[in-house]
Amino acid sequence: MKISDIDGNFKIESSVGLDDVVYFDVKDAPFSVHGIFLKEKGKRFLRMPAEVAKATSDGVAWNNECTAGGRIRFRTDSPYIAIKAVMPASPPMPHMTRLGQSGFDVYISDKGKCLYSASLIPSFGQPGFETYKPTDGKMHTYTIYMPLYDAVDEVYIGLAHGSELESAEEYGIKKPFLYYGSSITQGGCASRPGNAYQAMISRRFDADFVNLGFSGSAKGEKAMREYLATLDCTVFICDFDHNAQSGAELEATHRPLYEAYRNLHPDTPIVFVSRPDFYPVPEDIKRREVVIATYEYALSAGDKKVLFVDGKHLFDGEFADSCTVDGCHPNDLGFFRMAKKIGDVIEESLKMM
Repeated sequence: MKISDIDGNFKIESSVGLDDVVYFDVKDAPFSVHGIFLKEKGKRFLRMPAEVAKATSDGVAWNNECTAGGRIRFRTDSPYIAIKAVMPASPPMPHMTRLGQSGFDVYISDKGKCLYSASLIPSFGQPGFETYKPTDGKMHTYTIYMPLYDAVDEVYIGLAHGSELESAEEYGIKKPFLYYGSSITQGGCASRPGNAYQAMISRRFDADFVNLGFSGSAKGEKAMREYLATLDCTVFICDFDHNAQSGAELEATHRPLYEAYRNLHPDTPIVFVSRPDFYPVPEDIKRREVVIATYEYALSAGDKKVLFVDGKHLFDGEFADSCTVDGCHPNDLGFFRMAKKIGDVIEESLKMM
């Protein structure tokens, strides 16, 4: 359809300096929003139901408002893509870029091939922002990745008046990959949203995904176990290790989370991942053993659809010591290596379908 055919009420005020820009609320068709639970008008984007997040922990409730894994998809031939994001004025994080924390990444997705196009970067200390990037003016599917560590109230996409605007084609793998884990799973500290490991894996397989990584708050609580078990997915990546207070606490929750999910999803492949920032000290050794024990328990019970990714080898290769920003959270090199090795195991899991 032509933008001129769409109701003029979609127009909003603009200060970006484009005379012909028309803005649209991404919560309306033909836009589609992925990786987000709540997409209601007038309400902040959420990754899971607010009541479940609050019942889990204050940390999960806070992180639930971060849009990690959220994506906006559509097709257009507009000569530029503009964005107007309504967001809080969040203080900068010391070990993340402003783009990774609060910005948006633009990818061109054609025929299942998704390539980086541009980044839409906010300034420091401002509540929300407006900016744009030029395109080649040809018809493409666009995928816009949302911020990893910031809340988003509203997003408006601006296109040139007279451009075509259509729905994006569906993902090749429609039923999402489901991820549960810590700040590393949430995306800390990728330099930009498209460089989180789940985003890379999604582009590799042309797959939808849901990111339930919660910084400091992935502890396998009963409310979280029960919620995860309601989610149908192509493969469940259980990247849950870091945030328990001790190896003993992890031991008390890791197998129950597996059992809760497996009881309702007997045929879904499950990939267990242990922490990538492994050090040969007693606590790290214990945590790794807990994850392996759950995996071996599943195998001994006859579960043939479980796989294990040994986190202590995720960063292996030249410059392994350069894979984090702080000895824990991966940088882009670390996330690339995670995406490759976890992606290879996901590829193996897809053969189990």
